[in-house]
Amino acid sequence: MVRIRKLEIRHFRAIKALDWSPSQGVNCLIGPGDSGKSSILDAIDFCLGARRSVSFSDTDFYSLNVNVPITISVTLGCLPETMINLEAYGDFLRGFNLQTAVVEDEPGVGLETVVTLRLQVTGDLEPTWMLYSDRAAQVGTERSLAWKDRSLIAPARIGSFANMNLSWSRNSILNRLTEDRPELSGALAGAARQARENFGAQASAQLRRPLDIVNQTSRDLGVPVGEGAQALLDAHAVSIGDGAIALHNSAGIPLRSLGTGSSRLLVAGLQRMAADAATIALVDEVEYGLEPHRLVRFLDSMGAKDPQQPLQVFITTHSPVALRELSGDQLYVVRNVLDRHLVLAAGTSNDVQSTLRADPEAFLAKQVIVCEGASEVGLIRGLDQFWGFANNDSFLARGCAYVNAGGGTTDNVYNRGSALLGLGYRVLLLVDADKPPTPEVAQAFLDRGGHAMTWGQGRALEDELFASLPDLAIDALIAKALEVNDLERVVGHIQSKSDGRSSLQAIQEHRAAGNGYSEQTRVLLGIASRIRSKGWYKSVTTYQAIAKDIIGPHLPTAQGGFQRIINGIREWVNAG
Repeated sequence: MVRIRKLEIRHFRAIKALDWSPSQGVNCLIGPGDSGKSSILDAIDFCLGARRSVSFSDTDFYSLNVNVPITISVTLGCLPETMINLEAYGDFLRGFNLQTAVVEDEPGVGLETVVTLRLQVTGDLEPTWMLYSDRAAQVGTERSLAWKDRSLIAPARIGSFANMNLSWSRNSILNRLTEDRPELSGALAGAARQARENFGAQASAQLRRPLDIVNQTSRDLGVPVGEGAQALLDAHAVSIGDGAIALHNSAGIPLRSLGTGSSRLLVAGLQRMAADAATIALVDEVEYGLEPHRLVRFLDSMGAKDPQQPLQVFITTHSPVALRELSGDQLYVVRNVLDRHLVLAAGTSNDVQSTLRADPEAFLAKQVIVCEGASEVGLIRGLDQFWGFANNDSFLARGCAYVNAGGGTTDNVYNRGSALLGLGYRVLLLVDADKPPTPEVAQAFLDRGGHAMTWGQGRALEDELFASLPDLAIDALIAKALEVNDLERVVGHIQSKSDGRSSLQAIQEHRAAGNGYSEQTRVLLGIASRIRSKGWYKSVTTYQAIAKDIIGPHLPTAQGGFQRIINGIREWVNAG
């Protein structure tokens, strides 16, 4: 059950330097495009794969600088007995501290015994694979890993095309599941002989004329061909190896004809069954070719839900479905910070897990707006639509996602934002001002580089709209309330919150007489419209329509403070 304990990459493609200690189970890498996720998988594959050569080019060197070598070092633990052989590998056995994830050059008490395999490529583009330890390097001792051990640790690459793993080709999963190698070799040799004999018997009739010419010519020239030349399959050209054996269905159709998704799903299941022989799997773009329900089954076959995960899996994804099925301790965000790549563990805090379940799209974005509730989410979506009609870039095109913090305390919104900041996302909070956060919680968020926007003092979103929008917009808000609610609810709320001193009818008659809305009426409408769980507009869809059809068109005539907040949201997104 070999496991990668530490991965070190230097000067490989877009990665100048990366040091990472992955988990023993599923490691799902996410991050913006060109952040190096696929290169990390390739680095593991190139270093550990059972191959004698890999084709490199100048573009594989960081910044195309071929004067600085590519170095990929993989430290392996959970070693089989053959690799903890003092006589063969004693100078290269090292120690790994599972608590601190530090590699020590000598094995020791309380340390796991590990080996480090290093792939290096210099300007001549010729790769070399060698075992590494500091003490061996100091005295110039060199040793490569035996081929049988290279084959033992080689990861399984489950790519877009699974043909290789659906036949008994070298290093395929089926090969690792097969133990009876001598009998299989004999059967293959017999099949090759039989194919040559059968072909000759069938071909002689069709090729009789050219054969007669060959035989006559050979006799005339005295060339010995025995009793006559035959058309047989060339023993060198027709050599049936393990790769000629492939899986077929009951009708004899090769399983390589399966669709991409079905092939990947089957190979993933086989990989699970071959866990004792092939313990590391690499899957780039795990969602490729799979519908959501089959993607879930794929992840299950990789052991994502198992308490004791049978495989060490490295996957990349851009699928919210995949993220929703994973736990925070299986999720890693790849960041490039000051010419150094970091792989940040999302973790299992409530703030991370809640976002992962409710809004996994946020982890696939570059910047995130954390909204106090559904109302704010609808507001942002509607404003984005309104601005999009004026040929502005959409927030989605800017890599922005929304998170619904689900109400509760304002501290909850700030904590959710802090968790995302810690993973390298740009974060903006949109919160009400009627329930101020704990000062220390808010300051901690701001100190980490977060941004927050809120309404006027003591106001919730509804209070702000009725206080800041012009009279024509208030007319539209009341009409919208009557459209999406029973008349009795709107009438009852106004009467209740005014202690019977006002009514919807009185407000409408006052407005019909050509009067504007008084400050007192605006305050009343704000309070009446936001009664908890019975608010007039409490849904994403309703607030999206309000933002697009009412707030956007009337924003130029709204109060200045409100304009600054709304326009500030767009400016923040565009700055990302």
